[in-house]
Amino acid sequence: MSVGVAVVGSGNIGTDLMIKVLRLSESLRMVAMVGIDPASDGLARARRLGVATTADGVDGLVAMPEFADVGLVFDATSAGAHARNDAVLRAHGRTVVDLTPASIGPYVVPPVNLDEHLGERNVNMVTCGGQATVPIVAAVGRVTPVAYGEIVASIASRSAGPGTRANIDEFTETTARAIEVVGGAARGKAIIVLNPAEPPLLMRDTVYCLCPDPDLDRDAVTASVTEMVAGVQGYVPGYRLKQDVQFDRVDTYVPALGRHLTGWQVSVYLEVSGAGHYLPAYAGNLDIMTSAALRTGERLAARLPAGAGGDGRGTR
Repeated sequence: MSVGVAVVGSGNIGTDLMIKVLRLSESLRMVAMVGIDPASDGLARARRLGVATTADGVDGLVAMPEFADVGLVFDATSAGAHARNDAVLRAHGRTVVDLTPASIGPYVVPPVNLDEHLGERNVNMVTCGGQATVPIVAAVGRVTPVAYGEIVASIASRSAGPGTRANIDEFTETTARAIEVVGGAARGKAIIVLNPAEPPLLMRDTVYCLCPDPDLDRDAVTASVTEMVAGVQGYVPGYRLKQDVQFDRVDTYVPALGRHLTGWQVSVYLEVSGAGHYLPAYAGNLDIMTSAALRTGERLAARLPAGAGGDGRGTR
């Protein structure tokens, strides 16, 4: 038996996630696609694939007879819309996977902390940059304390839709916070670059970790990062290291910390290409979000009754 799911948001992310559920998941059953634009390609594609649809947003979803078969909802709308969507769905006892930067539920990055949050009713998937880089900060942090973690996410301008552009501030704030809360860095900073190059470039991520350990075990750090990359590749095959992990000695004042730091800078360079289920390969930033959400949804669904809908709450 599988758990019925709905996707709220019929844009690029929501449509790609729908196709992933249909093609890849044995434990999730695609029940409904929800949007607010009747002419959206996502709703049209869902209808062609035999998925029930509504263009009346979350209110339309709860009014659908199919809603009784939905136990888990993916929200791929916007940070602003998610607050109300969550309130409506919470009132109906549904579990929610939030792909917006709204940060209502705890941050979840599957290979780092998913097991800690399997009983939550709302989990937040951070951002595309967070899903790509927080695992690396956490991997370094497994070996040595990270005093400061900074990430730079460069994505193709064509892969940044209206929702991404409207949430740039939330992106930087949410990602920086996740570097600290999930990645374990004492301080975090995030930067996003929308690259207008044509043809569009693949997603690139750079991770800098400042480690106040003059005797850093570089082999252990490299092994930890390599292991973490393999873990992410388990659900995002296009995720990879672009070159070997880099190590540079530092002995300088760090403005972000307000103090002098002696130790090492660990630099990790990543590339993410998409699987091409709905989005082009260069949109790795969107693919890593939908892939992480799918992995999270499957694990959460395992805690819900088979065929869950209604007010079934699973176990905590």
